Amino acid sequence: MPVPDFQSMMLPVLKLAGDEREHTTKEAAETLAEVFHLTDAEKLERVAPGKPSILRNRVAWALVFLRRAALLVSTGSGTFRLTARGSQVLADDPPSLTVKHLMQLPDFAAFPSTVPGHGAAAQPTGGAAQTPEEVLESSYQLLRHQLAGDLLERVRSCTPMFFEGLVLDLLVAMGYGGSREDAAKVGRTGDGGIDGIIKEDKLGLDAVYVQAKRWQGTVGRPIVQAFAGSLEGHKANKGVLITTSTFSRDAEEFVGRLSRRIVLIDGGKLAGLMIDHGVGVTGVATYTVKKVDSDYFEEE
Repeated sequence: MPVPDFQSMMLPVLKLAGDEREHTTKEAAETLAEVFHLTDAEKLERVAPGKPSILRNRVAWALVFLRRAALLVSTGSGTFRLTARGSQVLADDPPSLTVKHLMQLPDFAAFPSTVPGHGAAAQPTGGAAQTPEEVLESSYQLLRHQLAGDLLERVRSCTPMFFEGLVLDLLVAMGYGGSREDAAKVGRTGDGGIDGIIKEDKLGLDAVYVQAKRWQGTVGRPIVQAFAGSLEGHKANKGVLITTSTFSRDAEEFVGRLSRRIVLIDGGKLAGLMIDHGVGVTGVATYTVKKVDSDYFEEE
């Protein structure tokens, strides 16, 4: 089953603390993984690459709500235990525990109305199943997807000469070519794209053959095979084939069987690289998410 939302985790976490012993967030995550019969893949699923697992993230937010409601109390960095009020709630043997239930408690009533589930106007786009971090991540991915679509539309409508410059700017931003001038030293074919050899790194230790075209339809194996032939003629072992459309499965499988290293970049990947390397985009706003520095509050 998928990882349950953080509200579904609140009662199991409270029951874990029912033995009135001290517990850790890690222990709570491990216990809930067993309670909900999560697979190894589900336990490792992350909010985003490099971020905590969805399981740990949701357990952490369940703990936040339970502490705000004074059902649990923090006993240290990442540790907690049951309170007298928490014991009373468990004694009532509730079938479930949600934010709506916690709102009935006096301590929780003072909790800011900007948290998910607290106040109708504060409901996140993902609903109560998502934690604030997940709402931020999903909102970011939605904005990124929309931006990628807008970028690709603009790229497809630009002139061949502008597209050539765009590709050069992207390659330089990614660290290829050494400089805009070095990267520009490619042979123009005059067919609406660029074809030539650029430096793989700033020292020019190796070369990469690049072909970029604004295809409208799906790029099939014949075009990729012709590109591989061009590499043969230039005695190049590495190549990048860029298109504003997509590659057929046959073309991708063909590249996978080659001894030469050829990277295929379709329209979606092209837009993603432009976003990642700041080509054709500009920043609108930056949000820094902070957390309490536990080390700062350690008293000697």
